[in-house]
Amino acid sequence: MRHAKAEGMAASDHDRALADRGRAEAEGAGRWLAQQGVEPDVALVSDALRTRQTWEEVAAAAGWDCRPGLSAGLYAASADSAFDLLRETDPAMTTLVAVGHNPTMASLAELLDDGDGDDQATTGMLTRGFPPGAVAVFVVSGPWSDLGPGTGRLEAFHAGDA
Repeated sequence: MRHAKAEGMAASDHDRALADRGRAEAEGAGRWLAQQGVEPDVALVSDALRTRQTWEEVAAAAGWDCRPGLSAGLYAASADSAFDLLRETDPAMTTLVAVGHNPTMASLAELLDDGDGDDQATTGMLTRGFPPGAVAVFVVSGPWSDLGPGTGRLEAFHAGDA
């Protein structure tokens, strides 16, 4: 997931908070994820303010009580670095939610996709891009340690509209 819409200005980029629209986007994404039956065992969230706030809104709207792992590394990660972070997920965990930033999250979703997923989700992701609040849901059949390009099947996509 990409963080929801943030305010344009703050003392630093890291300290940018969600805009009111972003809070509504994140809440909508949480409701949508709950409707999809997504229930995370683990969450990896960039430690930037807007991603933490996105997680809080999503988790509250979805009814999740999963405590996120905050990651300074995810804040400025490339897609390759993000894959490395996700590969560190405990093998006992079956459902992971990651909340980060673009262009990393869009690149990660594009690379992860094996091309055999839901046609409507693929079309949505290709035509909408990965706007603030966007969520791509993948099924991964192997262990987290093997996560990489082409190892996930896109099941659903939410464009992040408030």
